[in-house]
Amino acid sequence: MSCCTPSGGRAADRAQPPPSSARQATPEGMVAVPAGPFLMGSQDGFAYPADGEGPVRTVHVDAFWIDACTVSNAQFAQFAAETGYRTCAERIGWSFVFAGLLPDDFPPTRAVAAAPWWRQVEGADWRRPDGPHSAWETRPDHPVIHVDWDDARAYCAWAGKRLPTETEWERAARGGLHAKVFPWGDEFEPGGRPRMNVWQGDFPNRHPTADGWYGTCPVHAFEPNGFGLYNATGNVWEWCEDPFSPSRGGRRRVTKGGSYLCHASYCRRYRVAARQGLFPDSTTGNVGFRCALDMN
Repeated sequence: MSCCTPSGGRAADRAQPPPSSARQATPEGMVAVPAGPFLMGSQDGFAYPADGEGPVRTVHVDAFWIDACTVSNAQFAQFAAETGYRTCAERIGWSFVFAGLLPDDFPPTRAVAAAPWWRQVEGADWRRPDGPHSAWETRPDHPVIHVDWDDARAYCAWAGKRLPTETEWERAARGGLHAKVFPWGDEFEPGGRPRMNVWQGDFPNRHPTADGWYGTCPVHAFEPNGFGLYNATGNVWEWCEDPFSPSRGGRRRVTKGGSYLCHASYCRRYRVAARQGLFPDSTTGNVGFRCALDMN
């Protein structure tokens, strides 16, 4: 169990095989990340040793394309309409929703013991991101959520793309900067101005929304980094292709970037080096993805 996102196996109903690509892939909406070395990982005072961020090492990455923004509700809706694809949460009939996004009179539901702010909500999925009382159409430019690793890969296959590797994701998120904490530098809020969508105040009870959002924000909110990526940290965790612990086995996959629920009091994973491992069939209200593409 991560402090940020519940991760539970739901292997009884695995995802459908990815549909074949429905169209020719193009770099539209993507940005170029040049080839070159960078320092990956972190061993500073913010890192969690058990997450395996360190040691800091020099890694070379070939040039590639990556989406400037995470995949939005509107984009995922087009994919679902053209393919008839149903996500894991849709097939199973429920997903985890942050309790603060539920109405005051919402019926009691099972909470996650180690993270009681997560509630199991029947009918929650990408179409109804906060449960049956919500609809994606009210937030078409927000990131699609309640998608598991297979759902993300299915979308990528349809788009003629793929998920980024963890190395590619971190290279892109750093925006060309050298060994900085955030995509824009080391200062959390330069000039006192929020640069990402994370929790302020007293988690999970009080959030003054100084960054302007309670829950997710639009995929193009805030300023892009040096490579042109929006919301590389905060907003939603992003699936990567890699196993979380390749040397130790296990089924978990890497997610990167933190989310709107990250707060310094319990989770400082809103940094470019931070990482989280989730079971591939985990679906929650704070995990999404962006696509990558090889550069020929």
